[in-house]
Amino acid sequence: MKTTRRVSNLCNLVILCAGLLATFISSAAAPISSGDFEAANKLYDQGRFTEAASAYQKLLETGHASAALYFNLGNAWYKSRQIGRAIAAYRKAEQISPRDPDIRANLQFARNQVQGPTLLPGWWQRWLGRLNLNEWSFLAAVSFWSLFLLLALQQWIPSLKGNLRSYITGLAVFTVCCGACFALAFQDTRITQRAVVVSHEAIARQGPLEESNQAFKLQDGAELQVLDRKDDWLQVTAGPRRIGWVRQNLLLLTAPSPAAQKN
Repeated sequence: MKTTRRVSNLCNLVILCAGLLATFISSAAAPISSGDFEAANKLYDQGRFTEAASAYQKLLETGHASAALYFNLGNAWYKSRQIGRAIAAYRKAEQISPRDPDIRANLQFARNQVQGPTLLPGWWQRWLGRLNLNEWSFLAAVSFWSLFLLLALQQWIPSLKGNLRSYITGLAVFTVCCGACFALAFQDTRITQRAVVVSHEAIARQGPLEESNQAFKLQDGAELQVLDRKDDWLQVTAGPRRIGWVRQNLLLLTAPSPAAQKN
């Protein structure tokens, strides 16, 4: 497990540019106070993992979000034996920096500790996860405006019409694909609600009542998709034919939602 941190060719080039732009935007929007960050790291180095997690969490609550901060928070929670909270933090880090090998390795390591039913990302989610949402947006915008410029150039210089036809066709297909990927990524990260079990054990029941029959059991770190909400209960799924109601205080919501709880 990695320890805490201290602070085709054309496609790869575009992806790299998108990554640099997204990194610049994230860094400019929420610079981390190096003193507070290092103080939290010192707590971690001293083995005071729960205190370190609280310190990292306070930085996040003031708007200082970054992949490094979420990564270190995940490490602190993992060392505190809170697998669910560690997974939630690693997932946040992965959304910001999806190609970071340390984040991906620690997330997979934590997931391997989870027992029982859990809902892991499908192949298409893993593929879309190679870029974050900002990068997909940037890639879709660049391809769209490139297509627009080629179409405009074709109108301004009619003699180039034949030469540009194949480029326009290929770029049009690429633009549609990028737009579809952005839409799917937006749906998956901003609309679909997910949660992680943060209790040693959680009982999923057939209805939103303590008296309802047990549907199945969930262990700390189990990842779920939220389907519905009623009072203090969330209806969740952990895969095919595994749907039940779990008390909200046993879960940590990991995707943006107007009604998301603060933990």
